[in-house]
Amino acid sequence: MVKLSEMMFERARTIAEAGSLQNALSTGIIPQLIECTLSEGLVLGMLKQGVKKYLAIFGHGSTDIGEVLRVYHEAGVIQTFNFRNEIAMAHAATTLRWQYGEIPALVTSIGPGAMQALAGSLASSSNGVGLYHIYGDETTHGEGYNMQQIPKNEQGLFGQVTAQFGESYVLHTPKALRNALRRGGLRVNHPCKAGPFYLLMPINTQPEMINPLNLEALPGLPNFPLTSVSDNEQLEKAFTLIRNSSKIVIKAGGGSCKFAEKVKQLAETCGIPVVLSPGSTGVLPDQHPLNMHVGGSKGSISGNYAMANAELLVVIGSRAVCQSDCSGIGYEKVTDVINLNHDLIDVAHYNRTVLLPGDIGATLDKLLQIFKKAPAEINDNKKSWLNHCADSKREWYEFKQERFNCPPIKDEAWKRPVLTQPSAIKVVADFARKINAVKYFDAGDVQANGFQIVEDDSPSETYTESGASYMGFAPSALAASALADQPQYGICFCGDGSFMMNPQILIDAVELGVKGMIVIFDNRRMSAITGLQEAQYGAGFKTNDSVEIDYVSMANAVKGVEAFFGGESTSELKSALEKAYTHQGLSVIHLPVYYGDNPLGGMGAYGSWNVGNWCESVQEKYHTQNL
Repeated sequence: MVKLSEMMFERARTIAEAGSLQNALSTGIIPQLIECTLSEGLVLGMLKQGVKKYLAIFGHGSTDIGEVLRVYHEAGVIQTFNFRNEIAMAHAATTLRWQYGEIPALVTSIGPGAMQALAGSLASSSNGVGLYHIYGDETTHGEGYNMQQIPKNEQGLFGQVTAQFGESYVLHTPKALRNALRRGGLRVNHPCKAGPFYLLMPINTQPEMINPLNLEALPGLPNFPLTSVSDNEQLEKAFTLIRNSSKIVIKAGGGSCKFAEKVKQLAETCGIPVVLSPGSTGVLPDQHPLNMHVGGSKGSISGNYAMANAELLVVIGSRAVCQSDCSGIGYEKVTDVINLNHDLIDVAHYNRTVLLPGDIGATLDKLLQIFKKAPAEINDNKKSWLNHCADSKREWYEFKQERFNCPPIKDEAWKRPVLTQPSAIKVVADFARKINAVKYFDAGDVQANGFQIVEDDSPSETYTESGASYMGFAPSALAASALADQPQYGICFCGDGSFMMNPQILIDAVELGVKGMIVIFDNRRMSAITGLQEAQYGAGFKTNDSVEIDYVSMANAVKGVEAFFGGESTSELKSALEKAYTHQGLSVIHLPVYYGDNPLGGMGAYGSWNVGNWCESVQEKYHTQNL
């Protein structure tokens, strides 16, 4: 055993000196065939795929892999970061890949810890973010119940559970590692449907030997070539539809973010208004005349006008989520669809669709080449359509300004005038723009108001976890900046309910060295749900509380965090933001905000949604449409 430990330490030191595993193999200082444990083989295999950062909460189900990580961490080959909550850790890992492009792996023990990480992986799965989840698992010899396994007399239960979330592999035998990593690399780096890959590590197979392990045979990063439409007939159909139609709208989903410049070129070339999704703000600059802003059940006046009145729909990188297409009834006058998407299911979502599957960027290039040869004419009908869209955009701008300029309103819970969410979010968003900070929005009313308010000029300015709408995501996301090679200052926008779902960032931030800010918009309730209850049934129920929390004292109780009261006016809030930004660590601002029936207290809703007692009318309309 001592000899094996010495061999592992020597390998780690050699790889560090060589600069990479591949360099060590190429120069022959590490042989192609080695003898090692499954746990070390996994770390070596991860190195071949560019995984050098591990987020970990160790337990009895991960002690062996923990020892390997210790050795490779101390040698400087990898970095390991310890957390206190698996859900927070999953969110930090998701952000590290989503925002910074670095592929992480998170490690948990068996049972409850793995289950928490699995729950947190909904965010990465829903937003198409690829990363590795490595969980301890029950032993394979069936000698009796393993503590914290699923207590049922059936084989491989946790592997079955994780398989339902995406793709998983139980490393029941060490020599299955090669196949597991091949499958994992494809999932984690999939060109359009990336997501978490779950590696289950039984307690007893982690220390088992692989002899030999062929390091050259371990798969590296997959290199997918671009795929695009080779059927010119489909491209010509799309070209003809766009050329001959006047009332056209582009719906730019989250999948369009990587191709923002090409989306803008198509919109400008053909004179097409663009409606955004919550996750694609900034695909067109905010003030661009063709940017109609967000559309859907929590959209905008202009975005929903364009959706409701267009006759040709061009969908780019959208999954047609219920809230972004009004549960399928947002395009009531559309007769034809052109859909660009890499995924075959998503590209065929609507009827009467010209299907353009493949890489969105490559497909946009082909369309732009066609229009370059035969530019689309901006005729009188199209000019009229663009003018009507511009009018609705001006109406939305005036509507927003009225809310941004609203003075504090007396609140029933606070018993005094406090800022409204729209005015407060606008102040913080403007401050983020001034200091070039990334904005993270948590689930709930703050998120919904936020994507209606932000004025982004690129998709990388805001991250809003609208895929799973996971409360507690945004504070946890701040931790990624301390893990990234090139960190960015971030500001978390979250409600009081969302913050209390995962306040571990107060500790994680100090431990990891995060420099960022949390603004807690506190209305003492889950206002998104209270508002929905009141709109549908006329009364809120059990979505508020009577407990007043001193978040400033709570945050200041963690040494290294500095907290401030945000005040009750925009000038006080601006002052608090300036003070918080000077702190060389995590700062927190607590801001009471208004909730009530005053329409100036929120941004409103403009579309349909298939929930509650609205279901019958929405479904009736859905089933009478042809789209």
